[in-house]
Amino acid sequence: MDSGLRERLIDAGVELVTGEGSAALGLREIARRAGVSHGAPRRYFPTHHALLSAIARRGFGELGSRIPAALAGPGAEDPRGQVRALGRVYVGYALERPGMFELMFRHDLLDGSGRDGTVETPGAAGAAGAPEAPLRESTLPMFELLVSLVARCRTEGEPRITAAALWANLHGAAQLWSRGSLPLALGGDPEVTLDRVVDAAVDAHLRP
Repeated sequence: MDSGLRERLIDAGVELVTGEGSAALGLREIARRAGVSHGAPRRYFPTHHALLSAIARRGFGELGSRIPAALAGPGAEDPRGQVRALGRVYVGYALERPGMFELMFRHDLLDGSGRDGTVETPGAAGAAGAPEAPLRESTLPMFELLVSLVARCRTEGEPRITAAALWANLHGAAQLWSRGSLPLALGGDPEVTLDRVVDAAVDAHLRP
């Protein structure tokens, strides 16, 4: 198997989802963009879901690569400041890469039903023919980081529940902002930025 072609298919998918959104990620179009026959993806990705999962993993990799620098910035010694920085990176990525962001959290790819890359995938990372980890595994390191930061803030309640509620808040804020609903509700005030919404969400969940 040609691992270079496998990566080219993923590259084509990343380009497509970035430019046209997740709805455009058909097998034929990805193959056309990669310059191969429409049947070629099946040699590397047994299902359409397996290919979409590989594309989404690129998104988690991109998002994850931005986190260390953000956490090392101003306020790095303060866990609450790090939670704010993590939240800003998260919603910033959502606005910059909306198509990829939507793909990364599609339930049918995350649910672990066997359609999401938990199949034998020749040319995958590691030994040829080794099964890839479920896509949901890509979300766990980021969430565990958030849980650890919330715990360091010594907030009341269970850190995992608080982190889950904050994550849901940030995810919803990103989606509502990108679709124009939050700016509309806030009266289009140019002084109200998404960063301020993120800070308010963090303060609401991490009480003194």
